[in-house]
Amino acid sequence: MIGYVTLGTNDLSKAVAFYDRLLGALGAKRMYETEQFVAWGVGEGSPGLGITKPFDGKAATRGNGTMVALEGDTKEKVGAIYKLAMELGGTDEGPPGPRSEGFYAAYFRDLDGNKLNCFFMG
Repeated sequence: MIGYVTLGTNDLSKAVAFYDRLLGALGAKRMYETEQFVAWGVGEGSPGLGITKPFDGKAATRGNGTMVALEGDTKEKVGAIYKLAMELGGTDEGPPGPRSEGFYAAYFRDLDGNKLNCFFMG
C-alpha cells in the first residue's frame, strides 16, 4: 500500500550522508536522486524513504505525531540501527527494548528532528 515516505530537510547533503549510512545498514540503496530529492529502497516494488528540500522553498519542519518505521529482521539489528543513528548525530526518543508482546523497537530523530523507529516483530 505505501509506495514511499518523504521527510523534509534543510541540509540535503547532511541528510543524505545520514540516510546513506542508516538505510544502507538495512540493505537499502539509493533508487532515485535529483538536486532536491533522494530516495532509498531495498528493491523494486518495496516501499521507499525519500528526503527532500521542500518544493515550496520554505523551511522544512517536522510533523508532530509523524513517524517513519523502519523494519529490522532481528532485535540485534534494531539495536545496531539505533546505535548507528546516535553515532550519526541522531537524538534518542527511546532506546531499544520491548514495547509490547512481540514488538521490539527503538525510537530516534534524524538531523532535522524527524522521528523514526526501527522495529522487529516476533
